[in-house]
Amino acid sequence: MKKKPQILIVFALMSMALTYGICVQVKTVNNNGTTVNLTSEQSKLKSEILRTSEKYDNLYNELDELESELEKERENSAKNNSDLAILEENIKEKNLALGLTEVTGTGVKIVLNDSNISTINNPFINTSDLLVHDGDLLNVVNELFNAGAEAVSINEQRIVITTAIECDGNVVKVNGVKIGAPFEITAIGYPEQLAGLERPGGTLEALESRGLIVSLTKQNSVKIPKYAGTLKFTYATKARKD
Repeated sequence: MKKKPQILIVFALMSMALTYGICVQVKTVNNNGTTVNLTSEQSKLKSEILRTSEKYDNLYNELDELESELEKERENSAKNNSDLAILEENIKEKNLALGLTEVTGTGVKIVLNDSNISTINNPFINTSDLLVHDGDLLNVVNELFNAGAEAVSINEQRIVITTAIECDGNVVKVNGVKIGAPFEITAIGYPEQLAGLERPGGTLEALESRGLIVSLTKQNSVKIPKYAGTLKFTYATKARKD
């Protein structure tokens, strides 16, 4: 009769252990299920992004081919017509000025990157100063154009008259496209003149003083892509002659 309480205790302990084991197993299964679901969703999202990117690239290449064919047709039509030849030349010049043509020439490459300074032991450092902002890119682009740059791009995004450089959370949007550091700014022009951005007290020195990583190299030949979007004016219309 004395063994009955001991047996009950043993059964109670075994029940507790069994219950705990079942709970752990269920939790593990649920966690694994969640992981599998997350992985599955991430894979689907990644696949969708890749398909969209591929579709965009294919459409862009197709548009590029069609534009090349159109240019050839215009050239062929203009061969025996002086008026058309002049018109074709005007179109090329305007496309060049608007940024609708890929260009190459001498120039510079400027790379701006976020600072690698640690703020752990520097609590008084403003972490915002250690990041490249949209305003920094805008200042450099304006300086390049003021220095005589004939074409400028940021991370393969051509700067045109309608280009917006704006902050979008942790990244920057150029022409509506999200890009992140490091930012490679390419400019075509007289290298010695464009390299003046490195002058003491200039824009690049001011960025370096904040801890940003800045470099400028002169280039004998750089290539800048054409603007991939469509130039559209909402408010500006051609003025009528009275």
